[in-house]
Amino acid sequence: MSDRRRFLKSSAAVIGGVAVGGIKPAVAQRMDDTSGEYWSLGYEPNTPDDPRVYGQRSRYVTSLRTYNPKRTRATDDIHTPLQDIEGFVTPAPLHFNVNHGSAIPDIDPSTHKFMIHGMVDKPLVFTMEELKRFPSVSRFHFVECSYNAAPPERRYPDATVARTHGQTSCSLWTGVPLSVLLKETGIKDGATWIVAEGGEAKKRTKSIPLSKALDDAIVAWGQNGEPVRPEQGFPLRLVTPGYEGPANVKWLRRIKLGAQPWIAHADNPGHTTLRPDGKGRWFEFEMGVNSVITRPSGGQQMPGRGFHPITGLAWSGGGAITRVEVSTDGGRTWDDAQLEGPAHRFAHTRFYMPWKWQGGEAVIMSRATDEHGDVQPSLHELNQIYGVQTDYWLKIKDSRGHFNPIQPWRITAEGSITNAVWEI
Repeated sequence: MSDRRRFLKSSAAVIGGVAVGGIKPAVAQRMDDTSGEYWSLGYEPNTPDDPRVYGQRSRYVTSLRTYNPKRTRATDDIHTPLQDIEGFVTPAPLHFNVNHGSAIPDIDPSTHKFMIHGMVDKPLVFTMEELKRFPSVSRFHFVECSYNAAPPERRYPDATVARTHGQTSCSLWTGVPLSVLLKETGIKDGATWIVAEGGEAKKRTKSIPLSKALDDAIVAWGQNGEPVRPEQGFPLRLVTPGYEGPANVKWLRRIKLGAQPWIAHADNPGHTTLRPDGKGRWFEFEMGVNSVITRPSGGQQMPGRGFHPITGLAWSGGGAITRVEVSTDGGRTWDDAQLEGPAHRFAHTRFYMPWKWQGGEAVIMSRATDEHGDVQPSLHELNQIYGVQTDYWLKIKDSRGHFNPIQPWRITAEGSITNAVWEI
């Protein structure tokens, strides 16, 4: 029998067997480029495990978020590896996460509802489908925990930039402006505040001035071109550009309008910061102007003498970054860094400066200025504002929010890099 006839006869037998016994799902295989042979990759085609239907990063890319397992609850205090971020947008899987002890809720978007009520002319309840019928916007904005860069995180010389500043991330948020929805409900005279409530078990709530809601707040369902991730508030979160993290309520389920703040769950005294008179600010929303050098930075090692670009991120709750200065001599002299433009309002801005390391000791730091002319303070200047000494920050047991002094990194002659914030 010829090879051709033998092949046809074998094929007929296989086809007959399939017709009688059915067919089982095949495990995907890949051809060896050199031998032409196939081997199993261990996944079913067209399933979530198939890397062809949802991409995977290279196995040589190993950037991961960080947390302290001795302090961190299962879903809390997870930091972005700022030293590994390229550009100014944070990949969604690396976005920092704080859930205040609540488990991430499993919310079905087809049944989720969002309500606006209180001092409105017409209370309304929206489904996700109805919300997406409104005109949408997409804007780059950072979200920052009010305790980002807090003193306890900077207490140790071996602190990395992920540990000191890793509770800020920047994404492209997509959704409907809250002002559009409030026009649908109407606003009664006398309303000056809103309270936003999340859908997690604790129903975390936050009071926010109505003026912010009518300005640039977004009811967001998208993050970096895909749905908001579950730990970031899927299917819906509030984004309040430039405001501290608690005002960006996740798993958003309702907003109520009223004539005064509610003193809600996230309005508690734990979110106050110090005033010059020694008392605490009960309500403080806007994050201060801030910046940090991400490379070279704490915990890294200089590979050798020569050219090493200094790069980092700057941001401000007051708007766009207009200037970043870099010092390589502990703040004695400053040079302007190059901004990677355009600098978006309420977003991270990448900066660069060429630098040639001669191999000796150096202290590098950055200082940002925003569109209002507000300049990031040094620790000494912050001490003067609050009327305290540096020891105050080192002795406090709890975090102090809105702590944004210049961050120095000390480079030794051997090339190791340590946190020097308390030395300058």
